[in-house]
Amino acid sequence: MERFLITGGEKLKGEIAVNGAKNAALPIICATLMVDGESVLKDIPQLRDVYNLKDILESLGAKVTFKNNEMRVDPTKVTTFEAPYDLVRKLRASYYVLGALLPRLGQARCALPGGCQIGNRPIDLHLKGFRAMGAEVFMDHGTVEVKAKKLRGTKIYLDYPSVGATINILLAATMAEGQTVIENAAREPEIIDLANYLNFAGAHIRGVGTDVIKIEGVERLHGVEHRIIPDRIEAGTYMIAGAISGGDIFVRNVLNEHLKSLTAKLKEMGVDIVEDLEGVRVSVKQSLKGVDIKTLPHPGFPTDLQAQVMALLTQVTGPSLVIETVWENRFMHVDELIRMGADIKLDGRTALIKPTGLTGAKVTATDLRAGAALILAGLAAQGETEVGDIYHVQRGYENIENKLKGIGARIARITA
Repeated sequence: MERFLITGGEKLKGEIAVNGAKNAALPIICATLMVDGESVLKDIPQLRDVYNLKDILESLGAKVTFKNNEMRVDPTKVTTFEAPYDLVRKLRASYYVLGALLPRLGQARCALPGGCQIGNRPIDLHLKGFRAMGAEVFMDHGTVEVKAKKLRGTKIYLDYPSVGATINILLAATMAEGQTVIENAAREPEIIDLANYLNFAGAHIRGVGTDVIKIEGVERLHGVEHRIIPDRIEAGTYMIAGAISGGDIFVRNVLNEHLKSLTAKLKEMGVDIVEDLEGVRVSVKQSLKGVDIKTLPHPGFPTDLQAQVMALLTQVTGPSLVIETVWENRFMHVDELIRMGADIKLDGRTALIKPTGLTGAKVTATDLRAGAALILAGLAAQGETEVGDIYHVQRGYENIENKLKGIGARIARITA
């Protein structure tokens, strides 16, 4: 079993670079199944989730090459409409093959997917959208199948601005007959990046980034070259790393407009933030103070940064409050932080954090972002911290230990 061994107490200094966004790359990789010809995707992060999705596309008949953060996908020979269970169970984003294959093949089948167990994530809204466009939906023993000879555009209102449902409906609507309107759509930057890829490929999509998306269906799409946007969650994690260590770092390859909610909270704590076109400088020149944070769909504070910022809030002066509104099981890192000496009290989806010193301990990454939070806590803790189950972390951060080493962290990957 591989683990991260972290010796805390070092102030991080220097420059650290961010990869392409995993949460943009995964739906765009699925979208390549819809086009005629080869797509070339640049800045694809080399992550466990990406390799799992590559295997799924190849099982469907696509030709995929992936090296040096560039992926080439040729779906010409895709005739299989079912993604295999043994691959799907590893990856939540595998359900995007439904929206991509349905307009191409008229049929798609997929087991209910896996991923981090951070809460109940039903796909009801996805299926509601498919049905509204004329598809038949069948559920049987944990498998969902959708069929439609021809999808037809319609107006779809989402009860919740679900990122996954917005993406899946957007994919299917791109080649539906007529206009589809998605109301109360998710507004995340990763959806904008997907729409940009599809528009480059010949789609007619307007309104992404707002809560109303309009799609005029087209008959065909063509392969294109596309560069994935920077990963705002990876960038935010490194910004918090600079703050929790009391350091002075420059995070390169950042789109600052994607991180306004985090930047505002870090400034409120007292962190010095300087933004420019290349990235953002994070430094600490004074004692930091507690703040209250409530996670919300974009452009609110990202749930994917909640665990990391909670680690930071153990090191400020004064109490802080964190309210999680997106996922019901997103506090699994709390017990592990308490193991390191954190003073955190939970009441449902609310956490009260009081500042305290952290001490190195053996802890477990219960999910992807919890693992990142424990690494950050280890940077601030006295002594050595061992983080187990780091395969979760490898799902979302490429080469994180060497990146952190490059700015002065004492971190190593060990076999225990």
